[in-house]
Amino acid sequence: MSADRDAVTGIVLAGGQGRRMGGVDKGLVDLDGRPLVAHVLDRFAPQVGDVLINANQNTGRYAEFGHAVVADAVGGFAGPLAGLHAGMTAATRRFVCTVPCDSPFLPVDLVARLAAAQAAHDADVAVAKTGAQPHPVFALVRRAVLPHLTDFLAGGGRKIDVWYSTLSVVEVAFDDAEAAFRNINTRDELAAAHRD
Repeated sequence: MSADRDAVTGIVLAGGQGRRMGGVDKGLVDLDGRPLVAHVLDRFAPQVGDVLINANQNTGRYAEFGHAVVADAVGGFAGPLAGLHAGMTAATRRFVCTVPCDSPFLPVDLVARLAAAQAAHDADVAVAKTGAQPHPVFALVRRAVLPHLTDFLAGGGRKIDVWYSTLSVVEVAFDDAEAAFRNINTRDELAAAHRD
């Protein structure tokens, strides 16, 4: 059964420390007068049944966007897998789809294309890819693998690609939309995005 919109909870990953941006909370940095996360939500929220925002700081600010905010259960800013875990734990739908808070140009058909590939291959995870480059934080994941992820994290695992390698994964080509996966990690990248 494929993951139609109503079967998917979207998780916006905003739990990092923004070290390359000078330690600021990237999701709340302005692009064209609005926070990055607002641009992400504009494109992502219509693709899913509901949205959770994974954040470990400024949770009140994130809550102002009208979606539930969930913090990592794993301490120490443990990375996107901890955010996925927090979102999967709070989600109630059969699938979750993750996107980062700093990719304001993400494809408006991301979930549909990931879901089609997931269904065709009966995969646990469908991951976006451009060229030879997978984008592991743009992924549709079966919520049924939550216990497996919990065990992986409890054992000290943190690398998202290592965890994916233990599951059935299909990579989904988005070569027609390479620029959509551009993320904004630095002040220079933010300035370049303003110009586009």
